[in-house]
Amino acid sequence: MPYFQTWEEFARAAEKLYLTDPMKVRVVLKYRHCDGNLCIKVTDNACLQYKTDQAQDVKKIEKLHGKLMRLMVSKETHSGSMETD
Repeated sequence: MPYFQTWEEFARAAEKLYLTDPMKVRVVLKYRHCDGNLCIKVTDNACLQYKTDQAQDVKKIEKLHGKLMRLMVSKETHSGSMETD
């Protein structure tokens, strides 16, 4: 699967994928020091990927990753959408 070009597209697609079936979604963060790239991959056998080397994008990835993790460990069901700034 190709990488998303913009953060907004990726965040919306990742949110939609998670809300579709939370029990199947997996999130992987991968940092390559030699390239200086951080890659986030959200998948449920449909793969969404975003790669960056910009500090401002790294902060956005960290924020989205934290929101997804909080949703995954909470005990209540989530039918609403989450905000991705």
